Amino acid sequence: MKKRKFVITHNLPTDLHEKISQIIPDWELVVGKDKNVWQSHIHDAEVIAGWKRGLEEFCLVPDSKLKWVQTWSAGVDSLPLEKLQTRNIMLTSANGVHAYPISETIFALMLALTRKIHTYVKNQQAKTWHHANMKLEIHEKTIGIIGVGEIGKETAKIAKAFGMKVLGVRHSGKPTDFVDEMYTTQQLPALLPQCDFVVITLPHTKETHHLFGTEQFKLMKPTAFFINIGRGEIVVEDELIQALQDGTIAGAGLDVFETEPLPKESPLWEMDNVIITPHTSGSTEHYDRRVVENILIPNLKNYLNGLTPSINLVDYTKGY
Repeated sequence: MKKRKFVITHNLPTDLHEKISQIIPDWELVVGKDKNVWQSHIHDAEVIAGWKRGLEEFCLVPDSKLKWVQTWSAGVDSLPLEKLQTRNIMLTSANGVHAYPISETIFALMLALTRKIHTYVKNQQAKTWHHANMKLEIHEKTIGIIGVGEIGKETAKIAKAFGMKVLGVRHSGKPTDFVDEMYTTQQLPALLPQCDFVVITLPHTKETHHLFGTEQFKLMKPTAFFINIGRGEIVVEDELIQALQDGTIAGAGLDVFETEPLPKESPLWEMDNVIITPHTSGSTEHYDRRVVENILIPNLKNYLNGLTPSINLVDYTKGY
């Protein structure tokens, strides 16, 4: 009788590999980032951790044994969700492992834009001593967090250390700690004019696609900064560029874009009021350990006991 098979399409430290092996000693565990390590095993895998482009041609076929996919990312919009749902395959995400690094990136961008750090770095490279009209601070300003999940809640918590007023948006409108006022997406027109910083922490779904465009930027203060670490497709990028060029908003910190890598011809590269990071806001030295210890292993234990993996189980109807 063939062993049940678990494929992890990422490299893992030895201790994490051993922790998983101890839980499933009778399974065949295949671990490795190199395609040559796992490709021949994908068709027979019952569980896959880490989705790669092109996997569906091997594991979303009639005789596949696949029952559960654990992603290595928080977003699942790039996966073939309809096909996974049709085959009743359980899908869990890595949502929650990013709260610390992404909230740090959010404040790095906010502080850099406010205190002109990006301008001073350029001046340093040119050996130019110039004040650059630096005068802003973030203390006691108002931040609007569009998407109060784990990342949004951690961002709100940090904002309180700066004495900021925190406005939040979540689908339910349900209050949470560190958020002074909670709104729904439909109430964005009431929230945006109040904010000095608008921070996007939403997933990309049908409902959030192009949620921000000219109309929303016009509702913002001309002194406000726009931060997007969610997904590029949430924003109409050409309309964001126009808002930045004509002074509708003061500036932006952007980690995600409609097309990635950001094309070299994009005007965003040359804008003095924009800071660009290459979709790295979630990167951290602790990433793999948090995925394995906080999500994968607890979910695996449930799965082995005949239960549905409960941490970050994706609702296919919502897309997250």
